[in-house]
Amino acid sequence: MRQAQVLPASAPESIWLAAEIIRGGGLVAFPTETVYGLGCDALNPDAVARVFEAKQRPSFDPLIVHIATEASLDGVVLAISLTERRLMKRFWPGPLTLILPKHAQVPDLVTAGLPTIAIRMPAHPVAQALIQEAGVPIAAPSANPFGYVSPTCAQHVLDGLGDRVDLILDGGSCPIGVESTIVCMGGAGPELLRPGSITLAEIQEVVGPVVQAAADHTLAAPGQLPRHYATKTPMTILAAQGSRAVAHGDTRIGLLVLSASEQADERFSAIEVLSASGDLREAARNLFAALRRLDALGLDRLYAEPCDEQGLGLAIMDRLRRCAVPNQPKTSEPSTTAHRPVRAN
Repeated sequence: MRQAQVLPASAPESIWLAAEIIRGGGLVAFPTETVYGLGCDALNPDAVARVFEAKQRPSFDPLIVHIATEASLDGVVLAISLTERRLMKRFWPGPLTLILPKHAQVPDLVTAGLPTIAIRMPAHPVAQALIQEAGVPIAAPSANPFGYVSPTCAQHVLDGLGDRVDLILDGGSCPIGVESTIVCMGGAGPELLRPGSITLAEIQEVVGPVVQAAADHTLAAPGQLPRHYATKTPMTILAAQGSRAVAHGDTRIGLLVLSASEQADERFSAIEVLSASGDLREAARNLFAALRRLDALGLDRLYAEPCDEQGLGLAIMDRLRRCAVPNQPKTSEPSTTAHRPVRAN
């Protein structure tokens, strides 16, 4: 099958062509500050359906819609509270997604039938240029097969969706490397649906106490399924950082560690170090690429050392835990009608 064209995102003609494809109902993979997105016109139901088909994404998992200006909100959301305005002022453009009541013109497929829409304003200059040139809001989940490790460079997109996308804009490696923080204003107050590089503490500085979504929370935003961001190779999270007690049944195993260790360990066929100094921002930036490299080796099992769940460590551990959930046979789709976020003024 035909492979997608890959163009340098730095070229103005690349942005122009990508915008033409978006307006024409096509699919464009493009860089954001978090991960690469698989973009389409969010108001075109046929284009949105192509995204779900390309990713083999279940229709009960909503998409994030990306805008370039606050003025664009008028066409996709119905109302915005003062609290949400404060979050926008502090963190937009940037890696924060908000759950807002959706405008009727937004296709139900985008929101998985929910009356709310997940929306953010990316800070990456390529994403900004593409949205502005296209002149439409862009729905864009991560540009990879559903449930697999997210892409942080153009080659990752080409490897996973190379024959299912019309164009890939190559903007280099994503500077953050994990998906956006998602916050919802529920009846009991602000709720963290997905941790990201904007930390819980930073959100609380703006809005006060924030609760974290329970593990059995009804699906209301992307990245909430128990198994997600997953490698094909089974993964186990070790009991503690520095602990390397592994099972004896696996003969070829890989290890993912936060920081460099002075001791080599011959039990492991490969070791990936996320940050030599243990810096969490560097670790997050390298997380998905490191998982992909380990997964490509055909090992029996992967082990990951945990990190402290403070700041960005919360997002890193969220991804690792979902990656480590065993792959189960498909069951019935979770309900998307039970969660109806109650507005809090």
